[in-house]
Amino acid sequence: MPDPYQVLGVPKSASDDEVKKAYRKLARQYHPDRNPGDAAAEERFKEVQGAYDILSDADKRKQYDQFGAAGPRGSGFPPGSDVRFENVDLSDLLGQFGGLFGRGAGRRARPQPERGADLESHVQLSFEDALAGAQVRVPVDVESPCHVCHGTGAEPGTSPLTCPECGGSGTTSDSHGLFAFSQPCPRCRGNGVIVEKPCKACRGAGRERVTKRYAVKIPPGAKSGTRVRLKGKGEPGRNGGPAGDLFVVVTVTASPLYERRGADLVLELPVTYPEAALGATVEIPTPDGPVALKVPAGTETGKLLRVRGRGAPKLRGGGKGDLLARVKVTVPQKLTKTEKEALEGYDRVLRERPRERFDRAARDA
Repeated sequence: MPDPYQVLGVPKSASDDEVKKAYRKLARQYHPDRNPGDAAAEERFKEVQGAYDILSDADKRKQYDQFGAAGPRGSGFPPGSDVRFENVDLSDLLGQFGGLFGRGAGRRARPQPERGADLESHVQLSFEDALAGAQVRVPVDVESPCHVCHGTGAEPGTSPLTCPECGGSGTTSDSHGLFAFSQPCPRCRGNGVIVEKPCKACRGAGRERVTKRYAVKIPPGAKSGTRVRLKGKGEPGRNGGPAGDLFVVVTVTASPLYERRGADLVLELPVTYPEAALGATVEIPTPDGPVALKVPAGTETGKLLRVRGRGAPKLRGGGKGDLLARVKVTVPQKLTKTEKEALEGYDRVLRERPRERFDRAARDA
């Protein structure tokens, strides 16, 4: 017999918990039901079970440590060892397989609660509604117990019957020597019951698709991609499991005035050359109404002027972002005679030489 310590991959000083942990890991890995038709895996599984049978028993482990695999009488196992693979209760190892072997076979596997699926719906809001917040009604198609059979799947006046094939256990056993493998009953498909007269409304499914409408509150300051979660409004769970969630995804239409930068809003502010050069106070729009903004003298195109607290509501932490006015100095496309004469007069007295460094570079060349 192989060294049980080597089989489980533990040192001789391993504690009982360490032995048990190593055994569970290897038993799950080489379980025959997970490796159907794999003779090597089945043989490895037997070795793992045999090793654990020795190391999990204090007396057998003591005898093995003292006499080795031969034992005091030269047997293949320490005296008193009885490796019986048919007694492995894999429901303890694998949970989801239920009782697959020996004493576990034939027990009814209880359906495990399943959480319902999450659903996603999309809504579109105007820029203004997204800033202010809105309440919208969202239609969602979900599964619901059939309104005729109330979820039984059977025609009204009848009831599902216990499956005669598996006796209501939902599983059937197939013996292979030492092992007895269980599988979902082919007749009831693992449900444990059969419906002789299926409900005509749901065709025996017990569920139907219905459209539900939910009132959804979109928080102020929502932007494209904002997800609002409605807990428990997704697909209903099965076997007593909880319902999934509904996620409402927001899409916001573009604004003709503002560009969104997080909670800040950017507004392009056109100003005339005299306003930019001399300075001025101009009125600009904000989501909360117009405000007066001072344009400092000498302001150039591209300069950002900040108006605090006039941006979008912040989704976290409260408060609002800022409004950033990006200055754009306008150039008139058509001039009247008077305007042209005034500009020509200004040009004659203008002291600014913006291209002076070009002239200096040309002289030095």
